[in-house]
Amino acid sequence: MSRWLVEKQLSASAERLRSLRSELAVIDEQLGALAGVADESRLRALVSETPLADREHAEARKHAEAMAGHRQQVVQSIDKLERSQDQLLDRLLAER
Repeated sequence: MSRWLVEKQLSASAERLRSLRSELAVIDEQLGALAGVADESRLRALVSETPLADREHAEARKHAEAMAGHRQQVVQSIDKLERSQDQLLDRLLAER
């Protein structure tokens, strides 16, 4: 693979990593808020013991779980991209 192509791929990889890390920061913030809402709704459901409170808790928990799943996907994408970047750097060093 030519040096120019490796450098271009590294540049694209670095930009994508910046984007994913920024997205992860937003996700972490949202996940904290959703987890807080889920905890509050759980307490309300325990205290009130009503079907409505139980549904609200289930809904809040689903949202928090969905965000946690999305967070895991983003973390996996970051890990994969970092491994790819390491391989590209190895190729670049091998060409020297």
